[in-house]
Amino acid sequence: MRVFFLSVLFPGLLAAQTNALPDLNTVPADLTIPAVSEGPAEAGKRVRQTLAGWEGTAVHHLLYLPTDWKPGVTLPVFVEYAGNGGYKNAFGDVSEGTVEGSRLGYGVSGGRGMLWLCLPFVEQTEAGPRNATKWWGDVAETKRYCLAAVREVCARYGGDARRVVLGGFSRGSIACNYIGLHDDEIASLWRAFVCHSHYDGVREKWPYGGADRAAALIRLARLKGRPQFISHEGTTQETETYLRGTGLVGDWTFVPLPFRNHSDAWVLCDLPERKRLRDWLTNHLSE
Repeated sequence: MRVFFLSVLFPGLLAAQTNALPDLNTVPADLTIPAVSEGPAEAGKRVRQTLAGWEGTAVHHLLYLPTDWKPGVTLPVFVEYAGNGGYKNAFGDVSEGTVEGSRLGYGVSGGRGMLWLCLPFVEQTEAGPRNATKWWGDVAETKRYCLAAVREVCARYGGDARRVVLGGFSRGSIACNYIGLHDDEIASLWRAFVCHSHYDGVREKWPYGGADRAAALIRLARLKGRPQFISHEGTTQETETYLRGTGLVGDWTFVPLPFRNHSDAWVLCDLPERKRLRDWLTNHLSE
């Protein structure tokens, strides 16, 4: 509790402590995400797709089939949402808000044993629907695209509907609850959640409706004890204090990262925290 109260009284204190941590860019990556390609989905390829009903629009998602994928084989699915676009900090961390910029799912799997589906937030424009690079776009349309994409991947590519994981970085981390627990229909999709850097309800002053804690608590109640891996650069204390103050009992695993970077690139490095995430996910997908 002491850390939480200090962060309220001195909001720059935790940020200063985090900024003093080592830089993730000094750690070499041991994984390289495959480039995006066109054409049909195949093992080891990361392809751009658009669902039926959105043809002719700028809306699209990415699907990666692992190197050990074969027709007829059933595998878990990691569904991912990206952070907000237009972000850059003093440490060189950048987020463009695109499906192409996501990294968590590949780092979790190492490219094997799991389908990786990067989904858009869908916004309506005068020129038609497109992927939103900031915040949620049209929440109802974003939800509709998510439901359709998960169902198609399970039906067409052997995704296991009983082992679908939702994850995200920054905006995408908030989306695990804001979108993933938006109502009972979409909440029913998920086996587990990976939330890196930010969490729905911790900060109420985001520029969208429903960011307040009363609304977040309604969404959180739909979690119903399912596990969440919650990580953050520097410390997870704010999120821990918030969740413990809700009065709900949850299966939450908190993992602070010993780096100052607001980035999901840590999953591409051979770090103890990545191993912990992989072990956590393996355990929960095998239950």
